[in-house]
Amino acid sequence: MQLFTQRRRLASLSEQEVLALAISAEEEDARIYRSYAARLRADYPASAALFDGMAAEEDDHRARLIALHEARFGTEIPLIRREHVAGFHTRRPVWLLDGLSLPRIRAEAQAMEATAERFYAAAARRCQDAATRRLLGDLAAAEADHQASAGRLEDRHLDAESRAQEDQDAHRQFLLTWVQPGLAGLMDGSVSTLAPIFATAFATQDTWTTFLVGTAASVGAGISMGFTEAASDDGQLSGRGSPLKRGLASGVMTTLGGLGHALPYLIPEFWTATTLALLIVFVELWAIAWIQNRFMQTPFWRATMQVVLGGALVLGAGALIGSG
Repeated sequence: MQLFTQRRRLASLSEQEVLALAISAEEEDARIYRSYAARLRADYPASAALFDGMAAEEDDHRARLIALHEARFGTEIPLIRREHVAGFHTRRPVWLLDGLSLPRIRAEAQAMEATAERFYAAAARRCQDAATRRLLGDLAAAEADHQASAGRLEDRHLDAESRAQEDQDAHRQFLLTWVQPGLAGLMDGSVSTLAPIFATAFATQDTWTTFLVGTAASVGAGISMGFTEAASDDGQLSGRGSPLKRGLASGVMTTLGGLGHALPYLIPEFWTATTLALLIVFVELWAIAWIQNRFMQTPFWRATMQVVLGGALVLGAGALIGSG
C-alpha cells in the first residue's frame, strides 16, 4: 500500500518527466521484442526477424526522444518508469514464461503497441497544458506509427508461406505437448477404471463404496500417468515440449476420465447411479473418438472401433466379475 501511495499521477509530471517516461518505456519494449526474437529464432526464424525489426524501430524512437530531451532539458534524464506512475499501462512479464506459443507472442506484441497508443492518446486528452498535450499527442502518433511499422516489417519478413509454415509448426507443437498426452490420459482414465468401478458396483451394490473405489482408482491412475509421461521424455530430442506440461495434461485428463463415471455413485440409489454412470461412459468414449478424429486425423470409424469396442469389453468384464 505504501508503494501505491508513492506513485505519481500523470497530471503531476513535468514535460521533462513525461519525456523521460517515454524514453524508458521505449527501451523496455525494445528489450521485450528482442527476448521474443531470441526465443523464436531456432524454430520460427521469420517471426524472429520480425521482432528484431520491431526492436530496431523502438530503438530509433528512443534515440529521437533522447535527442529531443537533450535539446530541451540537457543530458541528465530523470529516472522514471511505468511502475512509478499511477494508471500507466504496465507490461505483464509474460516474456519471462517458458513455452509461450507463437500466436500468444504475436498477440502480446500487438497488445503492447495498441495499449501504448491508447494510453498516450487518453493522457493527451486529459492534459490541460498545451505543450504537454502536444507532446503526448506526438507520442500517441508515434505509437500508431509503430503499429504501421510492424505491419510493414511483417510484410517484409513474414510472407504468407512463412506464416502458414510457422502456424503449422505451432499447431503441431500444441498437439504434441497438450492434445496427445491429454488424449492418452483421457483414454486411460476412462477405460482402465471401468473394470474396478463397475466390478465394485455390481459386487457390493453400495454406491458410497463404489464412489470411493472409483475416486481412488482415478486419482491413482492420474498420478501414475502424469509422472510416467513427464519422466518418459524430456522433450529435447523428440520435440514434444515441456515434460511438466505433458505430465500435467496427461495426469489431469486421466483423473477426469475416471471421475466422470465415479461421481454418479454419490447418488444413493444404486440403479439410478449406475444408469447415469453408463450414460456418462457412453459420452466419454464417443468424445475420445471425436478428439482422435478431430485432432489426430484418425478415421472416425477406426477411432470408434478402437475406443467404443475396447471400452465396452472392459465394462463388460468389470460387470461380469462383479456379478460373479
